[in-house]
Amino acid sequence: MTGKLRGVFAPVLTPFDDNLEPDAARFIAHCRWLVDNQAGLAIFGTNSEAASLSIAERLTLTDALLEAGIPASSLMPGTGSSSITDAVTLTRHAVQNGAQGVLVLPPFFYKGVSDDGLFAYYSEIIERVGDDRLAIYLYHIPQMSYAPITMSLIERLLARYPASIAGAKDSSGDWNNSKAMIDTFSAQGFDVFPASESFLSRALPIGGAGCISATVNVNPAGIHALYQGWNGPDGASLQASADEIRTIFQAVPMIPAMKHAIAWQSATPGWDVVRPPLVKLAADTAASLESQLQAAGFTMRAYPQ
Repeated sequence: MTGKLRGVFAPVLTPFDDNLEPDAARFIAHCRWLVDNQAGLAIFGTNSEAASLSIAERLTLTDALLEAGIPASSLMPGTGSSSITDAVTLTRHAVQNGAQGVLVLPPFFYKGVSDDGLFAYYSEIIERVGDDRLAIYLYHIPQMSYAPITMSLIERLLARYPASIAGAKDSSGDWNNSKAMIDTFSAQGFDVFPASESFLSRALPIGGAGCISATVNVNPAGIHALYQGWNGPDGASLQASADEIRTIFQAVPMIPAMKHAIAWQSATPGWDVVRPPLVKLAADTAASLESQLQAAGFTMRAYPQ
């Protein structure tokens, strides 16, 4: 296993051009801005519209980042797929190119699959990749995958593959579940990232590793400041400020909302393009979003145009 990942990570938004093709130049610029603001890059997560990207597109965008000088050590690519062979291809590529960890969604088409089936899925990926550098972060998002990462599954995977199972992203939205993961497995080196900065002040004191949160895409500096200063004199105000921004974004469809915010803040209208079946924000919703963000003092400082 490679070095431990810590801090705040963005499931990086994927920009598209008017033909709905990935815009590599904007993707690189967005990733560079995030890294400059102390955020890690969980490329090809849920908010990346990863389910709408082909395997070839993901590999091409990863290569473009590396060729542009984005450090591989900042990457936690999403490599899960309903196809084991696709998951292995993406995972092997990430590991061989120096990614410190991979975020692996369980197969999400078949419903009601057993822990035995999920264990076999992760086992096949680990065995086929066959690389001591592999560090898998299990992706628990049952409301989307319908394949929960249970406590018993984590225990079983850790017992069989202690060097390859590095931790989890908990996107359940249930603090009690995140806490149980941390309390039960952190002593074994299993690192838990809740999927919201709203849990940072509760997760970090008990051994949480940070967060992998959608809104790191638009508020990386504020969330990183909270990660660093949660237990300092400004901790409560940093948490309140981060929560205010997140609350505004999560009240509307978050992917088009964050893309609209970038288009607005960077004066780059094309940034708001999403791939079907997603759609852009309606004009009145977009205007309301801007008004609320302005009232909250929101700004994306030094964002590239």
